[in-house]
Amino acid sequence: MAIPSFVDQVTLHVSGGNGGNGVASVHREKFKPLGGPDGGNGGHGGDVILVVAPDVTTLIDYHHEPHRKATSGAPGAGSNRSGSNGEDLVLRVPDGTVVRDANGEVLADLVGAGTELVIAAGGRGGLGNAALASSKRKAPGFALKGEPGEERTVTLELKVVADIGLIGFPSAGKSSLIASLSRARPKIADYPFTTLVPNLGVVTAGDTTFTVADVPGLIEGASEGRGLGHDFLRHVERCAALVHVIDCATVEPGRDPLSDLDVIENELARYGEYAGVDFSDRPRLVALNKTDVPDAAQIAEFVTDELRQRGLRVFEVSAASHAGLRELSFAMAEIVAARRAAEPHREATRIVLRPPAPSGVGREFEVRQIEGRWHVIGEKPARWVRQTDFSNDEAVGFLADRLNRIGVEDHLLKLGAKAGDDVVIGAASEADLGRDEVVFDFDPTITAGAEVLGRRGEDLRIDQSTRRTNQERRELLAARRAWELEAVAARAEGREPEPFDPRTVLPDWEIGEEYPGDDELDEDDR
Repeated sequence: MAIPSFVDQVTLHVSGGNGGNGVASVHREKFKPLGGPDGGNGGHGGDVILVVAPDVTTLIDYHHEPHRKATSGAPGAGSNRSGSNGEDLVLRVPDGTVVRDANGEVLADLVGAGTELVIAAGGRGGLGNAALASSKRKAPGFALKGEPGEERTVTLELKVVADIGLIGFPSAGKSSLIASLSRARPKIADYPFTTLVPNLGVVTAGDTTFTVADVPGLIEGASEGRGLGHDFLRHVERCAALVHVIDCATVEPGRDPLSDLDVIENELARYGEYAGVDFSDRPRLVALNKTDVPDAAQIAEFVTDELRQRGLRVFEVSAASHAGLRELSFAMAEIVAARRAAEPHREATRIVLRPPAPSGVGREFEVRQIEGRWHVIGEKPARWVRQTDFSNDEAVGFLADRLNRIGVEDHLLKLGAKAGDDVVIGAASEADLGRDEVVFDFDPTITAGAEVLGRRGEDLRIDQSTRRTNQERRELLAARRAWELEAVAARAEGREPEPFDPRTVLPDWEIGEEYPGDDELDEDDR
């Protein structure tokens, strides 16, 4: 099977790099075993970026390797060391590349050298426990996981960017004409459809330098796809002007310059309706080719007046003898110069694809009841679920606090959710329903992880202490000494004293708790 050298349409599967996980770590040094959290953040994953490169003219590289993935970020480490970011994957594409999603919708039209499109963003790195520490959660025992990179399937479609497009029937001499006007060396032969891909040539006329595209031959019905019509006509869309190359020496029955012109114009009009492109404002030139043949010269002279009556500029040319090519090239340069003067200066742009904002002002999520389950849909809740380590109860408690902070719990109660109902979180949009979601049992009073020690969102392991206060110690110590004096007196009388019960002094006394001594009291309270 022949290996193609020119590819103008490919399907590309891209994935951004995954974000590195944050790490939960505690600073330790001699005589300071618990020096506070020092877990570093994970690195961000690399983006996949499409960049217009002037020296690239085909999509052949992505035809052979359609799967591309950026580098992932490195995980964090202790001692507040953050992981390195993943490297961006830059994919060079030709000028005039149209990017479509899986549904055929146009995402971007990349025109102009240096124009960039971030087609798949890398995942953000997870926060380490040092970054999660706060005045209420001073020693987090968890970290956030890195987010996965975006995955996207797109279609790249090349529409050649040229100033002048040469159009006409097969074997009209377009390839010979572009070879005579420029240094392009397309394949030339005496049979139809010799040219199967567009050829570009650079032409200089006076002070103007412009590009000419040799669009493969069109036939009647090309607008309906005949003869690879759609593949050919796509490359005409961006041309500033069109040159009808008409074969005046054809021997096919039923063909003449006027009918050939009418057929091509009809196909352009029908394709314009199909593709949503208006070709009526494109300047036209007519090149009556092969006038070096005596019969062709007579036919060209016969139809020139009628073509001019239609408002067309007509040039009798010969690609073989180069007759009339100078006049044709200067006429094309005049059109190109006028077009460039009328267009504003175009600068390279950077395009980033972002998900659409949720409906409603200030809303970060929406709740829908589907088949008896409450589905919380939103980019932020979905991202938080992806970042959570569900093997860590404290991390789950942190997730519950984040969801409550944006009002998920209150909104569920307002809609009638009851304790025990299934709440499904993890879908960023309706298209993601049923994929990578997590099911929770709804209970607005539940606490988890560090929250069992206090209110949800707080970590009281450091703020609170189970040690007795000095006042309680003094009361318990005084009661103990009074019992000892009574016990001594009872034994002197021959009676066995009752055992001492600290709960008579401190009702919350726990069995097995040690009694305080004088050495346990603070210096000021002795």
